[in-house]
Amino acid sequence: MATISSLGLGSGLDVESIITKLVALDQQPIADINNKTTGLKTQLSTYGQIQSALSTLRDASSKLTNPDTWAGAKTSVSDSTAVSVTASSGAAIGNVNLEVTKLAQAQSLASGNYASSTATVGQGTLTIELGSWGSDGNGGSTFTSKAGKTPVTITIGPGQDQLGQVRDQINAANAGVTAAIVTDASGSRLTLTSRNTGESNAFRVTVNDSDGNAGDAAGLSQLAYDPSNNVSQMSQTLPAVNARAKLNGLDISSESNSLNSAIDGLNILLLKVTPPVTISISQDADAIKKAVSDFTTAYNAVNQLLRAQTKYDSASKTAAPLQGDSAAIGLNNRLRGIAGGVTSLGGSLSRLSDIGLAPGSDGNLPTTGTKLDKALTNLTDLKSFFMGVDSTDDSNSGFATRMRAMVDQALSVDGSVSTRQKGIQAQIDSNGKRVDQLTDRSASNEKRLRAQYSALDTKMSQLNSLSNYMTQQIAQFNK
Repeated sequence: MATISSLGLGSGLDVESIITKLVALDQQPIADINNKTTGLKTQLSTYGQIQSALSTLRDASSKLTNPDTWAGAKTSVSDSTAVSVTASSGAAIGNVNLEVTKLAQAQSLASGNYASSTATVGQGTLTIELGSWGSDGNGGSTFTSKAGKTPVTITIGPGQDQLGQVRDQINAANAGVTAAIVTDASGSRLTLTSRNTGESNAFRVTVNDSDGNAGDAAGLSQLAYDPSNNVSQMSQTLPAVNARAKLNGLDISSESNSLNSAIDGLNILLLKVTPPVTISISQDADAIKKAVSDFTTAYNAVNQLLRAQTKYDSASKTAAPLQGDSAAIGLNNRLRGIAGGVTSLGGSLSRLSDIGLAPGSDGNLPTTGTKLDKALTNLTDLKSFFMGVDSTDDSNSGFATRMRAMVDQALSVDGSVSTRQKGIQAQIDSNGKRVDQLTDRSASNEKRLRAQYSALDTKMSQLNSLSNYMTQQIAQFNK
């Protein structure tokens, strides 16, 4: 609000200073509320950090309650240059014997020589059909179309019949083959190769030549390949072949060199023909150890955050944002209660100290230790120790199961963290409304004070003028 700079001239009082001090006193409650709101916003931000840390702990706990974590396997191969193997959950622990007698390959054809990629081939249509080649028993060939695949016809028209243009049109047709031009000292040749390996991904090329003769070695007919009809202007450089192998003595055939469904839980990639190699599958204890380490790290992060935000520093006489906050203190007590608890589901393991993870004086858990390494040799007990469920007594369930349940409750819509966040936000909103009310009242009070002092100033000015007049009259009378 604009000030009236002339106030006080009539009365001689420092009216502006008086009003400023009165208004400042009137606005002190606003400053007090704003200070409280700043503290509340700090608390709300701190609870946001707690929520994030708890979410990480929940994810780490969930991993230890996931059966796939405990079913993980790792592999090793006696000759890694011959076979590449990865394991997924469900892979049986043990050894697999594998012998590769043939690798899968794609059919490939090559045309005769052309002067260059700009040489004219001819016009007409090319029809490419996927399928498999066989023998008619009399030295001839048969072709069986692939189920679900429709032959693709490509029109080679005027201005499109150079060798490079034919290549581009074949590739654009998405007919299941890839066209390329190979150039050497003898000239340029068009090659066609199946996009996928395997016997059922072979192909034939039939031609409808614009010169009227689809069987000669002139024009577009030069790209024909159909031995089943005794037409082979292009030559086959590689036949379509399935991969062949023996898996534990059992004959295996695959259209690709990836045997992803040959045996449960193993993804096998054949790299070369090889005599028998041994694939060893073992429990992936390293992955489980990492999951346990991630769990303790996440727990420690929550514990450290809660301790730091609820403490009182007697040396500096300062309180952390959540010092005395019952929800935060209760949450920390629940966490430590679980960490210090027991379970009877882990067989030989009942406390975190049994696997070297006993809480320290600061409440933190160690992340590694020789006891944990020893416990990893007994995965059955360790698995139940973390993910076991006691349907009659929740407090006896595995440590990860209890931790996840506790965090889920805290972060639920009506959980302790969510409820506290809503409560703090409600206080912030209420303070904001109260500040608005007090601000309006202070502005109204200032307006009233200025009106009152303005009237006083005017009255005092009038009285001063009258006093001066009377003084002058008395002086004249005395003369």
